[in-house]
This record gives sequence, structure tokens and C-alpha cells, in this order.
Amino acid sequence: MSNPPFTAPTIRVQRLDGHDPTLPLPRYATPGAAGADLCANLPEDLRKTGLVLQPGARALVPTGLALEIPPGWEVQIRARSGLALKHGIALPNAPGTIDSDYRGPLGVILINLGDAPFTVAHGDRIAQMIVAPAPQARLAEVASLSETARGQGGFGSTGRS
Repeated sequence: MSNPPFTAPTIRVQRLDGHDPTLPLPRYATPGAAGADLCANLPEDLRKTGLVLQPGARALVPTGLALEIPPGWEVQIRARSGLALKHGIALPNAPGTIDSDYRGPLGVILINLGDAPFTVAHGDRIAQMIVAPAPQARLAEVASLSETARGQGGFGSTGRS
């Protein structure tokens, strides 16, 4: 059995005022990459020195971009594994969600969970964006829920936690 053809949505990307035109738009690093890399587009006064994140600090890092996402889709913002492993740089709201009706600036919230200051340089790949279907479910209030073998067990109830 073959899968039906998949049609990827088109995400419209706008460079905002002050965006460095030498920085690339989000792009997939390899043919099999699930996420498109996002670059830091720092304000002009920080482009030479970078943005220093002290241990425990967080900052909203601008990308200089805005997105138009089709209805029924979302963009998820996820950490880059290399930054997380090597420097403790994470996203405190991972994955961050960009809704299809949002048209404002795309920023990435970074947090330094490491033990040393980390400098975000202008143009650094700071996160990746994943395009995912996001249907809106119908929510129905009921008096009771169906029974399952698991029942109300949670937080480690299905094995070693």
C-alpha cells in the first residue's frame, strides 16, 4: 500500500524592518531535516558584541521575521540539540507555538541552563521551526468518560519513571 501524496503547506516569510538582509531565511540544513533553522537577528547595537546570556538568564532573541501560516497548521519552535548539550541553552516554553493567525515578529525565548555565560552572536542558528498540522478539535462536555485499562494512572504509572 502506498501513502497518498503529501502536500506541504506554504509558509509565507516576511523580513521585517531592520532585518539584516545577509541572513538567510529559515531553511532545512539537510534533505531529511524536520526543522528549518532560525537565525538570531540582533539589533544593530548588539551585532558586534552579541547578546550575553548569564547562567539562569533568559531573553527574547529576535529573528527579524514574521510568518503567515495557513489555517489548520502551526509552527513549533524547538531547541537545537547541539546548543542544549554543549552549552545548556534551551527554550523554556518548548515547544513554542506560533498560531496561524499571529502576524507579529518571530522571537525565540532562550534560557541558559548551563554554568557559564553564553553569547548569542548575530546570525547564530538559535532554534528550529517545525511545521505541523493543528486542527481545532470539537470539545464536548460529558458526565463521565469511558473506562480504560490504565484508568487514572499517570506520571510513571506505565513503567519505570
